[in-house]
Amino acid sequence: MTPARPVRWCLLIALLAVPVRAATLKDAFTGAFRVGAALNAAQFSGEAPETALAVQQFNTISPENALKWGPVHPSPGRFRFDGADRYVAFGEAHGMWIVGHTLVWHRQTPAWVFESSPGHPADRETLLARLRDHIHTVVGRYRGRIRGWDVVNEALAEDGSLRQTPWLAIIGEDYISKAFEFAHEADPAAELYYNDYNLEYPEKRAGALRLLAHLKAQGVPVRAVGLQGHVRLATPTAAAVGDTIDAFAALGLRVNVSELDVDVLPPAHEGDAARPGLDPYPGGPPPEVQRALTARYAALFATFVAHRAALDRVTFWGVTDAASWLNGWPVPGRTNHPLLFDRSGRPKPAFDAVLHTAPR
Repeated sequence: MTPARPVRWCLLIALLAVPVRAATLKDAFTGAFRVGAALNAAQFSGEAPETALAVQQFNTISPENALKWGPVHPSPGRFRFDGADRYVAFGEAHGMWIVGHTLVWHRQTPAWVFESSPGHPADRETLLARLRDHIHTVVGRYRGRIRGWDVVNEALAEDGSLRQTPWLAIIGEDYISKAFEFAHEADPAAELYYNDYNLEYPEKRAGALRLLAHLKAQGVPVRAVGLQGHVRLATPTAAAVGDTIDAFAALGLRVNVSELDVDVLPPAHEGDAARPGLDPYPGGPPPEVQRALTARYAALFATFVAHRAALDRVTFWGVTDAASWLNGWPVPGRTNHPLLFDRSGRPKPAFDAVLHTAPR
């Protein structure tokens, strides 16, 4: 007697039996949601082999680092827009929906931002003034060109409470609403987003729902929530992803899947030493991992399609495996395989599986 196949394999087999109509992601999901990728400086400058692939496959882009506070505003009164200008020009040249990432985050923000002098914290009014100046300068520069902004990034702890950061400690809880207020002042037409990870898990999702319901009740102009989508092969479940989309849509919010990838390596933590057990696939994923990745992406995109009425975009955090941030996080030097295109830019079986989920 043949053992029963798991439901996800049956779904995948059924999907692959249907002919594909479109050969690119952006074409396949036209009318459902935009499909995009985060680009690094070499890619949007046209200096990387992934550039042509990004233009071919995607109709929306996010910057990996070019618009974070550290690169764009490294010291008081000094802004560096060379990289960000190239990023925006690249998106405009190719008719893409351009996303700005990110205005307020507790990481990649220089220490001076939070200090009155080295080692001494700034006061509330000083930090609010710096926040307003930064947002007005950056958002104002790209007014009418960058269409949507991740205004506040990762403000919640895993239990759903506000993360203990210098923003919270110095300004207080209203730093979040103030950031949205300043961004809206700088570009009233731009879409404004709250962005975070692990929102598919109950405690953190409940905290995000409380936060966003509170912001909306105050009249804060937040349009959408970004579900980052840094997932693993088995968790969170596709059902949990769908439930999360539904929960935020019920608040009257749009939803973006903003940083999608699938970590196929064993779990690790910052500070772990690189060792063979944490880097098992340096030569490429074995067939069983490739099959699991294919099934995972098929299930995720089937969920996205089923919830497309609430979704504006799905953005991968990277173009190919070669440049994925997961090769170096949380343990440097590992070889991860989290995206739809391999290290040479060739589509994986997961790419075809995703195309087969597109609405027909």
